[in-house]
Amino acid sequence: MNTSIFDTLLQLPLFQGLTKEDFTNIVGKVKFHFTQQRTGEVIVREGTPSEQLYFILKGEISVTTTSADGLYSFTEYIQAPYLIEPQSLFGLRTNYVSRYVAHSNINMVSISKAFVTNELFKYEIFRLNFLNMVSSYGQNQNDNLWSAVPGTLEERIYHFIRTHIRRRQGEKLFKIKMEDLAMIVNDTRINVSRFLNDLQNNGFIELHRGEICIFEAEALLALSDIPQGTKSSL
Repeated sequence: MNTSIFDTLLQLPLFQGLTKEDFTNIVGKVKFHFTQQRTGEVIVREGTPSEQLYFILKGEISVTTTSADGLYSFTEYIQAPYLIEPQSLFGLRTNYVSRYVAHSNINMVSISKAFVTNELFKYEIFRLNFLNMVSSYGQNQNDNLWSAVPGTLEERIYHFIRTHIRRRQGEKLFKIKMEDLAMIVNDTRINVSRFLNDLQNNGFIELHRGEICIFEAEALLALSDIPQGTKSSL
């Protein structure tokens, strides 16, 4: 394993805190599968068993999740480094919930579940990193579930966006009909359309038939922290 890959792996959240000596021992025992995938190739399909830890080392991926009722889907574009669904490796349901596709040429490494449990979990720092990551995911989901019920239409739409994203940074894409979004946020199609068109006119989103493209989620969600009386001037 060359030095650049070695250093990249040590920067990944699950390996942070490990000494180079520990990591050298891990490399001698654990099989790391390094692969490259071209733009458009599927990395993981939703519904397939989670039997590997996939680390995206370089490039950009798209992550698409479809609602249980099939009314809409949500796609995020995420830059490396990224770890694909560690929370799906164990638990009641061990299938991936999203589809992961190479949005550019990517480099990645995978480690089988057997090596994770039999070798990596022997290292306390790795165990703590894994537990912290999965616990943080569960806490974020709990926060979304028990957060205050939004009052205004604007707040409900921002809440809908915020509860779906993994990372605030970057481009996001909702494939959803306007009438379905109106039903979800409990308002009229006209009011939803008016608000989304205001966001489009101010350069935060772009609307297409059945699609809402968010250029930069962090900039959009920052609007939800601005007092209501000042938003009209944006």
